[in-house]
Amino acid sequence: MHRYISQNANVNWQTGDMPICQIDNLSPAIKANIFYYDNTEWAKGYFAACHRDKAFQECWQSASGSWDDKIVVDIGCGPGNLYATLGGSPRLLIGVDVSCNSLKMAQTIGYTPILADAHNLPFIDGFADIVAVNATLHHCENMGKVLAEAARLVRPGGLLITDHDPQQTAWNWKGLAMLLYKIRVPIYRLLSFGKFMSQKEHDAMLKSETHHKPSDGMTRQFYYQILEPLGFTVNVYPHNHTVGAEVLQGNYGQAHMKYRYAQWLSGINPHSSEAALSLMCVARRN
Repeated sequence: MHRYISQNANVNWQTGDMPICQIDNLSPAIKANIFYYDNTEWAKGYFAACHRDKAFQECWQSASGSWDDKIVVDIGCGPGNLYATLGGSPRLLIGVDVSCNSLKMAQTIGYTPILADAHNLPFIDGFADIVAVNATLHHCENMGKVLAEAARLVRPGGLLITDHDPQQTAWNWKGLAMLLYKIRVPIYRLLSFGKFMSQKEHDAMLKSETHHKPSDGMTRQFYYQILEPLGFTVNVYPHNHTVGAEVLQGNYGQAHMKYRYAQWLSGINPHSSEAALSLMCVARRN
C-alpha cells in the first residue's frame, strides 16, 4: 500500500499493523462514529445485520462487476460488511475508517486497513479501479468534500459507487408523520418484545448518522454537480432496498408499509421515484 500513499500525508507507520493518518479535526460527527463503531458488540451487530442481504449483494455485484485482481478502496468500511457480502479476490483491498476496532475486524476478513478521515484521504490521485462509499456519506459533516475526495482516487475508466444514503425528498415528514417519527422508538421496543437495541446503542447510532434525519439527505443533483465537472459519467438510481440488479434498470421496488404510510401522511406519493428511500450513484471516470 505504501506506493499509493501521498508523500505529503502525515501517516504513522510505526503503530503495529495498521497505518494511522493523523486526523486534525475530531469533529462531532467523527467522535460520534468512533464512539459507536469502536464498541465491539455494536460493531458485531452491525456487521451481522446490515448490508448482507441478497438484494444488496445482487445490486452491488451488478453495479461494480467482479473485484478480482482490482485495486479497491472502501471508504467508511466499518467492520467490513461490503467485502464480506460481495467476496472476490482483489489485488489490493484498502479499508478506510475512523474506528480502530472496526478496522481490526475488517482486517481479519481481508482488508488492508488505514485509519483516516474521509474528508482528507492520504492517497495519491487516480490509482483505484473501484472506490466504494457505502452508507458513509450521510455520516460525514461535509458530504460534498468526502465525495470529491473519493472521486480523486479513481483511475480513468474506473468506478466510483455510493449507496445507502437517504434521498432527501423521501424523508420530508410532516404533521402526524413527524409526530410518529418522534415516538417511534418506544413503539419499536414494545413490538419487539425486548429484542430492539438498547436506548444507549440507539442514541449512539443516531448521533453518528449526521444527515440521516427528516428533511435532510441526498439529492440526485448533488452527484451530478460534484462528479460531472471532475470528469465522470454519472448515473443515479433511487431504490427502497428491496430489489437487486433491477435497481440499475430503474426498478426501485417498494418500501416497507411504515415508510409508505408516513409519506402518504406527508403528502408524498409513496409510489414515485422521489419517495425511494436511498440513492445509489454509479459513476465512471472518463
